[in-house]
Order: sequence, then C-alpha cells, then structure tokens
Amino acid sequence: MKTLEITGKTYEEALMNGLAQMGLQSSQVEVQTLEEGTKGFLGIGAKPYKLLLTEKDTTASRAEDFLKNLTELMGLSVTFDISQEEDSMLINMNGDSQGILIGHRGETLDALQYLTSLQVNKDSKDYIRVTLDTEGYRAKREQTLIALANRMASKVAKTGRRMVLEPMNPYERRILHSALQDNPYVTTHSEGEEPNRRVVITLKKD
Repeated sequence: MKTLEITGKTYEEALMNGLAQMGLQSSQVEVQTLEEGTKGFLGIGAKPYKLLLTEKDTTASRAEDFLKNLTELMGLSVTFDISQEEDSMLINMNGDSQGILIGHRGETLDALQYLTSLQVNKDSKDYIRVTLDTEGYRAKREQTLIALANRMASKVAKTGRRMVLEPMNPYERRILHSALQDNPYVTTHSEGEEPNRRVVITLKKD
C-alpha cells in the first residue's frame, strides 16, 4: 500500500497535495495528523501541517501492489490503470516492455492474470473476475481468433472435413466456440488434455 508524508500551510492544503501526488481520492486513504500546524503571529513562527496518508487496503490496491512487485522483479517499469466494478476488475499495464508482458501468444499475460486473480480473491467471499491487458492485446487477439474461426469454418463447410486447430488456453477456446455457435454449417467442440486441448470444427449433421 502507498504511504506519503506531506506538509501544507493548512490541513486541507496538505491533504489535497498528498492526494494529487498519490493519484487517489480522499475515500481511498486513511489520514493521520503527525504535526498540527500553527499560523503564528503575522506569519512569523508559522508551522505547517504534516500528515501521513496511507492507501486503504482494497482489492485494487492489492492487485496493483502485487503486480508492481512482480514486474519489478522482472526488471520492468510498469504503471497500472485499474477500473473496477462490483464483480470484475480490468487492469491495463503501461510501459515500454509490452512484448515481454504479453509473451508468446499471450502466455506471460495469461500467467500474470492468473496470479493476480489468486491474489485478489484470496480470503474474499465474493469472486472478482480479473482481466489483465496491455496495448489492447486482448481485443486484437480476439479479432484474430474470430477471423481464424470463420476462415476455418468456411473450409470445413466446403470440404466436409473436420479441422483441428492448434492448442489454446480456455479463454481463447471460448472465443472460438462463441464465434461459431450460430454458424448454420459447422459445430465446435474441444479435444485433448490441458495444456494441449484444441478446438475441433466439424460439419453439422443433417
């Protein structure tokens, strides 16, 4: 969790300066007054307020702290934009090392997402679905998979022969199944064991 010691001529000034530096709102921090300020006489002997601001322990702060520590261990400098709804959290990672964060076919990104989800949902009653992204990779990958699904479905419809795709993780397989669920000519199912489970596209039976 973030902490910051900050001073200001008034309590409000110190608090606003601290919140601005931390990038947080007042509802997200706990405030402790370290030193009471005084105005002095005609400004002489005036003493500033000193506050200690501590970020509250939230699921978002736990996720950011975990990812910050993990990416620093990877030798990367990354910042995080986190948006959270009641049962979901979207974390976008920004930096100059997106290729490393994504990894081969998104494997590193998926691993980071899985580990972050474990951290966020540890000791939590309600499950929060965590989505980790960088440079819009998820949306680009989804469009690529949808195009692949439609292209392979057309081949199956023309030849009548089934198509077995390369191994994919559960998230990517769901995209393929969803893309072809309303196709009038083909159907899909998965075969094999993780991590080599594959989507199979076959012609629908009359």
